[in-house]
Amino acid sequence: MRTATRAAPRARPPAPATTPSDDGRGLYTVGGGAALLSVALIPIQLVIFALWPPPDTAPGFFALFAESWLLGLLSLDLLYMPQNVLLALIYLALFVPLRRASPSAMAIALLLGSIGIAAYFASPPAFEMLALSRGYAAATTDAGRAALLAAGEALLATYKGTAFIVYYLLNAIALLIIGLVMLRGGGFSRATAYAGLIAAGFMAVPSTFGTLGMIFALASLAPWSVFCVLVGRRLLQLGRAP
Repeated sequence: MRTATRAAPRARPPAPATTPSDDGRGLYTVGGGAALLSVALIPIQLVIFALWPPPDTAPGFFALFAESWLLGLLSLDLLYMPQNVLLALIYLALFVPLRRASPSAMAIALLLGSIGIAAYFASPPAFEMLALSRGYAAATTDAGRAALLAAGEALLATYKGTAFIVYYLLNAIALLIIGLVMLRGGGFSRATAYAGLIAAGFMAVPSTFGTLGMIFALASLAPWSVFCVLVGRRLLQLGRAP
């Protein structure tokens, strides 16, 4: 009687080699560059703010736009808009390594940060004020100028209102979560985590809350800059890792 021979199990094909697009190295490089570029924009914004303090009223902005349309746009967050695009890239790049330490916390941080950034883009009235200023300069009647001034004041109220406060506070919470997750792991130093936590603490008071808010906003720039430099360096290292 013949005995049946058992066939040897077939070997599985080797797994495909991981490429930079598979393990996030491309995203790390983009996020690291975004973090360093974000820091580079901060002194430019501070110089503009110090040399040309933004007006508080619509007539002041109309006069500023009449003097220089570029200076008017810069006084209404022209540079802050691309900086928030960079912030979104930083959040996305941080999510990849930090989700290993706490996937649920990082999902919440990414969601809150994204909602906050989206809310921010509803607040700056730079190009709307430019259009109103041109209309004000071309107006031929007092009634027309008064209507344009009223529209300008309404835009400024929106600029400092709910959308900006939501943006500010949600990003403070997102940064707080990111700092706490960094303390649990994910490949970032404790110095990076503490810098993020300190910046988040100063961001608990929105910059539109009078003198106190402005002091807290300026104080947050130092730890935020340290956080971005350390994060940028680490993400670029991860992007170059084999």
